[in-house]
Amino acid sequence: MKINHIRNATIVLEYAGKRFLIDPMLSAKGTYPPFPNSPRQDQHNPLVELPTTIDTIINGIDAVIVTHLHYDHWDEAAKEALPKEIKVFTQNEEDATEIRQAGFSNVEILHEDTVFEGIQLIKTKGEHGRGEILKLAGSVCGVVLKHPTEKTLYVAGDTVWYEEVQTVIETNKPEVIVVNAGDNQFLQGGSLVMGKDDVYEVYKAAPEAKIMCVHMEAVNHWALSREELKGFISEKQITSNVLVPNDGEAFTF
Repeated sequence: MKINHIRNATIVLEYAGKRFLIDPMLSAKGTYPPFPNSPRQDQHNPLVELPTTIDTIINGIDAVIVTHLHYDHWDEAAKEALPKEIKVFTQNEEDATEIRQAGFSNVEILHEDTVFEGIQLIKTKGEHGRGEILKLAGSVCGVVLKHPTEKTLYVAGDTVWYEEVQTVIETNKPEVIVVNAGDNQFLQGGSLVMGKDDVYEVYKAAPEAKIMCVHMEAVNHWALSREELKGFISEKQITSNVLVPNDGEAFTF
């Protein structure tokens, strides 16, 4: 497999001969106002430009996976750019309805036994924060991909570390894991996605896996920088296991 980290949670995945676009946020820098009640209210989202053109990103895509509908995972630019007949997978009927209302005609809800072109897609649970903030953050999902010719991949989505993430790892034994690790936060309520301690828990649960950390420094409410995370994984002596890609950087596994 080849994983090209685009920006924020957006990745292009080449897997078993197919190209997936996951959580596309394709807007130009500064298109959206900052997330409210959070740091950097003077900075509009996204904070940085795409590392390449939209046409390059969507070229040859066979399917799109949308883990949830927050605009930093599914934005107006993605809706405008993607062909309306493209296959779109999403977490539930509520999200599927909204995507169909945007004009997409080939929308399917992920289950634990979804198959696309011979690739198994397993929907996984996630918690977009802890405690009361969950009511505001709403439901999210991740996905595990399996194919006889590929390593097992777990894209965790917008979740913190909790028992269900450990269960997914124990059950599926992924060899590659993508986590959203910007420790994004509002001014109250704590982490919405993984921070450095969560990343370390993922490592301890899957010490043989390669762990790619994305969703960093791209929207205004980030709290963990790439530099700080790199320092942390260096201290823990896990730099060979935990990868912190720059926007536009690709890895083959």
